[in-house]
Amino acid sequence: MKLSREIISFLEEQGFVIVSTIDEKGRPHNSCKGMVKISSDGKVFLLDVYKAKTLENLNRNHNMSITAVDEHKFRGYCLKGKGSILGADELDADTLKSWENKITSRTTQRLLKNVRGEKGHSRHPEIQLPNPKYMIYMEVEEALDLTPRKLK
Repeated sequence: MKLSREIISFLEEQGFVIVSTIDEKGRPHNSCKGMVKISSDGKVFLLDVYKAKTLENLNRNHNMSITAVDEHKFRGYCLKGKGSILGADELDADTLKSWENKITSRTTQRLLKNVRGEKGHSRHPEIQLPNPKYMIYMEVEEALDLTPRKLK
C-alpha cells in the first residue's frame, strides 16, 4: 500500500508506537516498540528488544497493527497489515543504520533535556539497548487517520 508523506513524517517523529498482535487465546496484545524505518510503499521496520509475547504472537498469527498518536496535536494513525520477523542477517545496512541514527538522536534529545533540568530518566536507557538480533517487519494493508473529522 502506498503511504502519504504526511503519514510517514508523522510516524518518523514518534519516539515509539503501540503494536497490537493477537495472543494464543485470540485476545489483543499491545506493546511499545521503537520505529526504525518506514517507506512510502508501506514497509515498516520496528525494534523488539524484549523477545517475548509480540514475537510469539507474530510467529503464530501475522495480523498486526501499529498505532501512534500525538495528544497535543490531536492527531494519529493506525496502520494495519501482516507482520513477520526478520533476522539481523536479513536486514540491509541501511535499515541497521536507521536504527543507529534513531538511538543517537534519542540519546542526544535526552541529554539536552537533562542539561536544561527537565525531568526524565537520568541513566539514558537508549544507550543500554542491544544491537538488534531481529526486527519486526510489517507490510501495511490499510492506513486509518485517527484525527477527528471536525479537526481535519
